[in-house]
Amino acid sequence: MELNTRSKQSSNSKAMVKAMAKIVEEEEEEEEEAEDFFSSSECGCFLCAIKQPDARLRRASLADFFRELPYCDDDSSSNGQSCAGAVAAVWRAAMAAPDDPELPSLGAIRCMSLLLARALADAAWRRRGDNARVPYYAAHAIGSYTIRSAAHAELAVAAGAVRPLAALLGGAMTWVEQRAAARALGHLASYDATFPAVARHAAEAVPLAARAASTCIADVYATFVALPPSRRPRYQRELMSCGGGLDGGGADAEDRKAEEWASQLQCWSLYFLSCLASRDVSSHAMICQDAVFLRELSRMWGGLANGDSPAGVGLLRLLCRSPVGRAAVAACRDALASLCDLARSSDDWQYMAVDCLLLLLDDRATWHSVADATVACLVDLVELRHLGPRRRLGDAIASALLLDDEHVRGPELGVEAKKAIENLRELKVERKEREEAMSRDELIKREILAKEKKRQGNDSFLNGDVGKAIDLYTEALELCPLSRRRERLVLHSNLAQCQLARRDADAAASDATRALALARPANAHARSLWRRAQAYDMKGMARESLLDCLAFAGAWFGRRRWDKHTTRAAAAARGASPKLPYCVARMISKQMSRTGLFAGVAMSGDKVGGDDCMPRCSEDGDGDDEDDKDDGDDDDESEGEFAGNSATGLKICTSGREPAIVTGDAWRRLARMT
Repeated sequence: MELNTRSKQSSNSKAMVKAMAKIVEEEEEEEEEAEDFFSSSECGCFLCAIKQPDARLRRASLADFFRELPYCDDDSSSNGQSCAGAVAAVWRAAMAAPDDPELPSLGAIRCMSLLLARALADAAWRRRGDNARVPYYAAHAIGSYTIRSAAHAELAVAAGAVRPLAALLGGAMTWVEQRAAARALGHLASYDATFPAVARHAAEAVPLAARAASTCIADVYATFVALPPSRRPRYQRELMSCGGGLDGGGADAEDRKAEEWASQLQCWSLYFLSCLASRDVSSHAMICQDAVFLRELSRMWGGLANGDSPAGVGLLRLLCRSPVGRAAVAACRDALASLCDLARSSDDWQYMAVDCLLLLLDDRATWHSVADATVACLVDLVELRHLGPRRRLGDAIASALLLDDEHVRGPELGVEAKKAIENLRELKVERKEREEAMSRDELIKREILAKEKKRQGNDSFLNGDVGKAIDLYTEALELCPLSRRRERLVLHSNLAQCQLARRDADAAASDATRALALARPANAHARSLWRRAQAYDMKGMARESLLDCLAFAGAWFGRRRWDKHTTRAAAAARGASPKLPYCVARMISKQMSRTGLFAGVAMSGDKVGGDDCMPRCSEDGDGDDEDDKDDGDDDDESEGEFAGNSATGLKICTSGREPAIVTGDAWRRLARMT
């Protein structure tokens, strides 16, 4: 019995030894196969490894590759492949499949982080061969892998990616690497799990991001676009062409690509700051420290066409939700002026500018300074009803401006601000009460008198007596009942035309804006858009003029399409598709040359003229808008009140959505038109 037991134990031990020997032999064979696989590769170890059908062999090979790559001694990896080529291959894999967990789990993100750290620490290694491209590809790969995956973002933070990315954002290398770093940091800051790690570097990263957003356009122009092609960095030119976006277009194609990348750099810098501001109110003080950045913020559009990262004005709105942010914005007169310009434009983000101003006026500590600087602009918008996602904006503006003096402490308002508020009170309170007390017959009588005054004003304008026409239109406005929005729109629009004839650009822009606030929907009255475009052109406001021209063009083509479908005989008589009036097309061309991304640095000191005058774009010639198709007045609905600065309103940044990029507001609007 005992002998049998010992013999069994002995046989079991021998079987175990044989099994272990077989496992070791198999592992050695796998290692030899992997070595043979890499050594026989002609196109590069990573490319061949990623195509290996055997999953176990592929994973082992890739893990070894990612462990060895950051420590290669020269510009080639241990298997003979260029280090830059290998990292570029990883970047392409990240771009093609950012959600695939295989490469990140095998060390791809850690490898990219280590390469960034090495490139920053070892300038000699970075200058060797094609290694100058490595930081760009590595940072871009991290940004691609973290675009929608919180798990990948945690891997990047654990690998220490935040510090080298912050160094790149600060300009440790060039604007090309800065662009990729801003993108990656924005994604890392957008997740709850990784935000604290990014926030620990906020004191360093916030000033860097603000400076990048402020200076990137001028930097890209000075260090790339302004240089002759022969003096431009070769590796940057090759990076631009690696995506196939240049199509052999030479220097012009490079300029367009540089404009797109500069736009993205500004866009992603603003997105990164928005993520910080929406999640941590304490960052508002750091963001507001840069006075130059704050002054220019509302004009930084950043190429964004995505509501999750709504350019500079979106960040400004976040800042206006905290006391420290409101105090800083209210003290910056240039920022307030920029918000007023945006609020009186046809930009898609017009409502955000109005939101900012309302948040500032809702704070008793900033009411006086803001009201004194903005009331002349805001009174033009008190007739707004719906604008974008906002409802009853005009009522909110009037309520914010007509506060009781005893509830607001501060210095006395200026003369112009006082007068504007008095006129607003007369319009929205006293006159409204008087008309509510009038009988229906009396209101009809006033309406008839207003129409007669308007007719006389039209005659005076056609006879060249502009001053008398202004007086008659003003009298008609005083008579016309407030409920007759369409008639008041026409009167304000005609007044804008008269002011243009007198070359009074400020008054023309004001009356045109009031007409557009009365339109249904807002900014939908074509003639008022064109008249305000001309007024802004006189004032040198090329961007605002361009946006109004493009909105006019959309309304023009929309009306012509309506005509074609409803009047076939007229469409057949016209023959070809409708064309934009030459004066409008010329104005668009003129303003686009002045609103390009690099226009400000390339044409510094150049003034915008006001020579594109077109008295009327209507088919009738009397200067009267009465023949326009009436949309009909809709009844007031019961809408929710304007959202105040609640704490819940701060969290607007969402992970997994990379801001869409275009090359300019103008192109965005043109694309929607066509």
